[in-house]
Amino acid sequence: MADLSAYTVRTDLALEARDLVAEARRSTEIPGVISEITEDSGIRITNIQVTTDEGARAIGKMPGRYLTIEVPELRKKDSQLQDRVATKFAQVFEQYLQQAGITPDSKILVVGLGNWNVTPDALGPLVVENILVTRHYFELMPGQVSPGYRPVSAVAPGVLGTTGIESSEIVEGIVNKSRPDLIIAVDALASQALERVNTTIQIADTGINPGSGIGNKRRGLTFETLGVPVIAIGVPTVVYASSIVNSCIDMMQQYFRSQTSNTQDILGMLDDLPEQERLALVREVLNPLGHDLLVTPKEIDEFIEDIANIIASGLNAALHDAVDTNNVAAYTH
Repeated sequence: MADLSAYTVRTDLALEARDLVAEARRSTEIPGVISEITEDSGIRITNIQVTTDEGARAIGKMPGRYLTIEVPELRKKDSQLQDRVATKFAQVFEQYLQQAGITPDSKILVVGLGNWNVTPDALGPLVVENILVTRHYFELMPGQVSPGYRPVSAVAPGVLGTTGIESSEIVEGIVNKSRPDLIIAVDALASQALERVNTTIQIADTGINPGSGIGNKRRGLTFETLGVPVIAIGVPTVVYASSIVNSCIDMMQQYFRSQTSNTQDILGMLDDLPEQERLALVREVLNPLGHDLLVTPKEIDEFIEDIANIIASGLNAALHDAVDTNNVAAYTH
């Protein structure tokens, strides 16, 4: 079995973890891991199901379902494409709710994880700002709530460095008081590939461990810790410098191969190294110097607003029948 201990810490995406194992084994077949890919006009959806403990150990992810929506063209800020992505997200998330046994009157708690003062980590709080919250109406004036809405509450608990309290402890206290039927946790993730930053959305029914992608081990928001089902939504907003350097070497290799058949004279031993070993070498060089930094695009301010609006609009449509799941454009803030 492939040892991913040196690699999985750098990515929160099950898709990338699966690809690392597949490359190491030189096979797309991983026991206990089932993958299905569909494409629709520039929107690529990969559905990964980890069905056994063997599969979970292989890719370093808990047993469960991981659905990834990839839209590389999101970087072009096409508003029509953003609306289509929000609509597709709403449709697939509605399927998650049905599979989890969530009924139209089930109570939902949306948790926006992250630090609103740090732009790449502000996804969760930004989504919470745009969620259509209704629980207080059901509590204060239940007879005046129109059909097609369910009790939804939302909170952005901040981060340990700001509050001095673990996010999971804050959420646990809220859960004990409000007793939701489902928790939706939204957080920024770390990716291995620069092209997936701000263009990819992952939905997982296994919960989430805040800070895991950047090496901060925190108590997770899971069914085991909270006693309530947790669906995690994440977008990679940062990538390690070592991953960028490794990708640059890979692109150089492809370029030189298009120009000459004798690339080893140019790249030397790097030309023969498998990607995982090359990545480990890059990290070995960068880490002692303190240069394996977390990197985010310079346009992160615009990207984070756009992707937060997409997720919030999709959630509003999926959670409330009164919002048209097939056309969420009118509900984008």
